[in-house]
Amino acid sequence: MSLSAILLAAGPSPSPSPSDTETPRVPSLQDAQERATNAAGWVEQNWSTWLAIGLQVLLVVVIATVLRIVVRRAITKLIDRMSRTEQSVDGTALGGLLVNLERRRQRSQAIGSVLRSVASFLIIGTAALMILSAFNINLAPLLASAGVAGVAIGFGARNLVTDFLSGVFMILEDQYGVGDTIDAGVASGEVIEVGLRVTKLRGDGGEIWYVRNGEVKRIGNLSQGWATANVDVTVRSGENLDKVKATLDEVAEKMSAEEPWNELLWGPIEVLGLDSVLLDSMVVRVTAKTMPGKSLTVERELRWRIKRAFDAADIRIVGGATAPTEEQIADPTAGMAAPSAYANSTSPQSQAATPLAPPSVTK
Repeated sequence: MSLSAILLAAGPSPSPSPSDTETPRVPSLQDAQERATNAAGWVEQNWSTWLAIGLQVLLVVVIATVLRIVVRRAITKLIDRMSRTEQSVDGTALGGLLVNLERRRQRSQAIGSVLRSVASFLIIGTAALMILSAFNINLAPLLASAGVAGVAIGFGARNLVTDFLSGVFMILEDQYGVGDTIDAGVASGEVIEVGLRVTKLRGDGGEIWYVRNGEVKRIGNLSQGWATANVDVTVRSGENLDKVKATLDEVAEKMSAEEPWNELLWGPIEVLGLDSVLLDSMVVRVTAKTMPGKSLTVERELRWRIKRAFDAADIRIVGGATAPTEEQIADPTAGMAAPSAYANSTSPQSQAATPLAPPSVTK
């Protein structure tokens, strides 16, 4: 069989396809017009939805911004009004002590900062949720995740949250401020800084205490209102009470008329009378209402003056409620016998009393 017969039996050879040889077709103007028409139609169908969403988002942003500005200004004006109200009582002695400049400033800053932060968080958070809702985003998973995260953070940082909330209420209720002397249970001293989480105190020895607000269960403010100075004078039971009272009244009158004690004393120094009576002593109590935090100073000065006045009036102050009575000091040699002559071995009495030695025996 010839080669031509074999090729004819195999059939005609395949010709190359047009796709293998054709170059990529360049989009024509008609195709571009068709695509532009389709895009325009799609925009025409959805432009109203886009416009509605955009206007809704813009409206939410504008309202949230305006509301935030208005609320922050209102809070600032409220804080300023509170400061002016507190300044109006500065003319009185009590007002000047309760509200000083630094205390007003820190309290106003703390309250204003807390209120502004809470207002901004609520307004911005609500606006963000409304914007997400405008884009048809399902907020249920987001809110659920935020709730779970909030619970986890709350359990993990419960002490921090407790400290923060306690600090907020302490400041809002004005339980204490800068310059006050307080007893917080865990520490006591003068308040030098009030924070939302920690209160800083300076103790009597100069040490600084950092007290967490959540750990404070009770507060004893020694700087609000007034303080009381109490002095107990213990004298002998045989003293003349009228003379003692007259001397104490004279001391009280002179001290109340002198500076600076007339400013520290907010009431007359009173002799209350006998506080206790024992067999060998009696206690007379003297009291006075003083400026807050100045009771110890008044007590020290009052004791000083009472001691000098009693010395001048020949009134003796005994050591305490169980002061011993005066007794004649006994002679320590009174119970001892006179020295004996027999103690000296060379004395005649000692030699006369010496037994005779036995005679020696000779062999």
